[in-house]
Amino acid sequence: MFGATGMVGQGVLRACLLDPGIDGVLVIGRRSTGQQHAKLREVVLDDLFTVPALGDQLDGYDACFYCLGVSAVGLNEHIYRRVTYELTVTVAEALAARNPQMTFIYVSGQSTDSTGQGSVMWARVKGATENAVRAMPFKATYMFRPGYIQPMRGIKSSTSWYRVIYSIVGPLIRSFAPCSRATSPTPVPSATR
Repeated sequence: MFGATGMVGQGVLRACLLDPGIDGVLVIGRRSTGQQHAKLREVVLDDLFTVPALGDQLDGYDACFYCLGVSAVGLNEHIYRRVTYELTVTVAEALAARNPQMTFIYVSGQSTDSTGQGSVMWARVKGATENAVRAMPFKATYMFRPGYIQPMRGIKSSTSWYRVIYSIVGPLIRSFAPCSRATSPTPVPSATR
C-alpha cells in the first residue's frame, strides 16, 4: 500500500487491517503511519523512487492500493507529473515485474481525462497515469475516480485547507446524503420470479 498517511489511505489501511481475509499489509511511504498491528509491516523511504531497490521485499503480494497523491493546486505540470505520473509508473512497473498476478488499485479523481490531451493539467496527467498502469501486465487494474470523499472515524486530511473545507462542507454533505454515514451497505433483496 502507498499513501497510507493520506486521508484516503488512512481509510484503506483501516479497512485492510480489520478485514479477516487479509493476512498482511506492507505499507511503503516517506513517513510512518504511527500504527502498531500484527498484520502491519512498514518500510519508510526518503525517496519513493527507490522502491524498485527493495527487490524481494516486494514479492508475494496479491494487491496494491495506490492511494498516494498530491493536490495540483499551485504546482506546475513538471512537478505534478513527476509525483503523479512518474512515481506511480516507477512503483507499478516494479510491482508488476515481481507480482504479475497482482491487482493494482489506483485512486485517481473525478473528471480525469483518459485521452491525456485535455486542457486541464491535473486531469490530463491523471489520465496518462491511468493509461500507463492499465497497459502493465497486472492480473487486473482498477481506477477509482472519487468526486468527493468524506473523512470518517477520526481520519483527517494532512492538508490544512482541506480540513477547513471538510469542516464546512462535511455537515452539508451528510445532511443531504445520509447514506454517507452508513457503516456498511444495505443488502438488496433478490428478486423472485
